Amino acid sequence: MRILAVDYGRKRTGLAVTDPLQIIAGGLATVSTSELFEYLQAYIAKEPIERIIIGEPRQPNGEPSENLARVQQFVNRWRKAMPQVPIEYYDERFTSVLAHQAMLDGGLKKKARQNKALVDEISATIILQNYMESRRFRS
Repeated sequence: MRILAVDYGRKRTGLAVTDPLQIIAGGLATVSTSELFEYLQAYIAKEPIERIIIGEPRQPNGEPSENLARVQQFVNRWRKAMPQVPIEYYDERFTSVLAHQAMLDGGLKKKARQNKALVDEISATIILQNYMESRRFRS
C-alpha cells in the first residue's frame, strides 16, 4: 500500500505519494484546496493508501503558523469521514525553502521556479521523503 503526503495550503495543496513498496516518494499533483477532500476520496478509491501524512505548519521557532488551524480543520474532517485511512502530522518547516533549492539544483529556469503549484508538489514530496527516512531511522 502507498503512503500519501499533503502540503496543505490556503489556495493550493501539493500531493506526493510513494510507490506500492514505499521505497520512493514522488510528486502526484497540486490541487485546489477547495477540491482536496473529494480528490483524495477519488484517489483512494483507485489506489490503496496505508496512511496520509500531512505537513504540520510551524514557524522556525516551533510556534504554530497561521495555517495550522486550517490544517487541523481538514484533519478533523478527514478523521470523521475516513477513519479507515489514518492521517498524521509531520513537521513541514523549511520544506518550501528545500523545494526552491531542489529546483535550483535541478537547473530549472526562473519561470519554472516561479510555478507555485510545482513548489507545493515538491514540498509534499520532501515531507513524504523525510517521513519515510525518519520511519526507517526509528526501525
